[in-house]
Amino acid sequence: MSIVCASLSAEKSAIRKISLRLVPFVGLMFFINFLDRTAISFAGPNGMTQDLGLTIAQFGLASGIFFIGYILLEIPSNLALHRFGARKWLARIMVSWGVVSLLFTWVSSVEGLYGLRLLLGIAEAGFFPGAILFLSLWVPSRYRSKILALFYLAQPLTVVIGAPLAAWLIGHDGLFGLAGWRVMFLGVSLPAILVGFIAWYYLVDRPSEAKWLNAEEKAWLVGELEREHGETQSSAGHPGVGRAMLNGRVWMLCLIYFGFIYGLYALSFFLPTIIGGFQAQFGTTFTVFEKGLITAIPYLPAAVALYLWSRDATRRGCRTWHIALPALTGAVSIPLALAMASPAATVAVVTITACSIFAALPNFWTLPTRFLTGASAAAAVALINTVGNVAGFSAGFVTGMLKESTGDYIVPMFVVGGLMLMSAVLMVALGSERRAVSVTPPTPTRQALQGE
Repeated sequence: MSIVCASLSAEKSAIRKISLRLVPFVGLMFFINFLDRTAISFAGPNGMTQDLGLTIAQFGLASGIFFIGYILLEIPSNLALHRFGARKWLARIMVSWGVVSLLFTWVSSVEGLYGLRLLLGIAEAGFFPGAILFLSLWVPSRYRSKILALFYLAQPLTVVIGAPLAAWLIGHDGLFGLAGWRVMFLGVSLPAILVGFIAWYYLVDRPSEAKWLNAEEKAWLVGELEREHGETQSSAGHPGVGRAMLNGRVWMLCLIYFGFIYGLYALSFFLPTIIGGFQAQFGTTFTVFEKGLITAIPYLPAAVALYLWSRDATRRGCRTWHIALPALTGAVSIPLALAMASPAATVAVVTITACSIFAALPNFWTLPTRFLTGASAAAAVALINTVGNVAGFSAGFVTGMLKESTGDYIVPMFVVGGLMLMSAVLMVALGSERRAVSVTPPTPTRQALQGE
């Protein structure tokens, strides 16, 4: 009895330490990452499009071209992380993208903007799937939904905090002789370089090397992870990188993620522009800072929805409807946003969409490492994120192109709704292989996404 109690004590304290010491720092890295890649959405309607002479389609292309470089190096970067360790690789990525982001302060042409966005994608390649894989390999499967939900909180909070911050920086027009949007790029890029250097010394590659875990906590955590690793290899038959990338379930996950990410980046890149259009649409006028606050509104409830939905998934065991239902809700809500008769109603419906996307994403990311390990898991996670980032490119380019050709955002938002509906349908199809896709299974066996 005392041995069992000691084991439970070590388990609780180990997970608590990881939640308090590791997750917030990686979450901070993600916060800076998402702010840097979406900073263009704040700069665009606040002087950049005018200063550089951008059309809506060119702005959409500049937003999306980031993902070309990101896509090309995503899988190689994640395999490099697996080989060299997360501490070195994630730190290297952060410093690289911070330096490139800093250069946006002095961009002077459309071509230069395209080039820097492409370089930013190359610099950032591998960060997000690397962070997901890193955290997944630190905790047993039954805790991954909780840990990834805490990590994912950084993304909606990036807009909650980042949108007013970006607006505040833009308001410092003339600082250092720079236009406000250039001051904003300067202000959001420097933290990436600083935190990247800190990460080199702060992160630890594996539990056995963590000095902040005591002997009992290390023994429990290492033993539990090794047991799960062995079971996964046994049930998966050592698929390897090549076979993992040809796995039908992996590709179905790719398409599900594509729909979510298309919706996420359509909102991220164009919501500030849509809000900027409220004056022409509804006759309302907002200051730059007020527009930043309005942009942040949908994301605070989204952070709450993310946490509560993932908490329920952890308690029940994540089931098909934990992912499919938010996808369906987002599919219905996003086209309705543009049919609303006031700014408040529009933002309210957009809030429902944001809640839907963020409620599903952390639970979705618990799935790949349920049936893959090691280099095959690294490759699969990177492949899924790569396909998702094709959606990131498409969302910016296609939304801008359709807006310019049709004159409004109705058709682009119906495209978003259709793709999120695709995610819902595919998730139901994937879950039908087993009645429930259990991320927190009642037994130690790995049953998610595959038959016994």
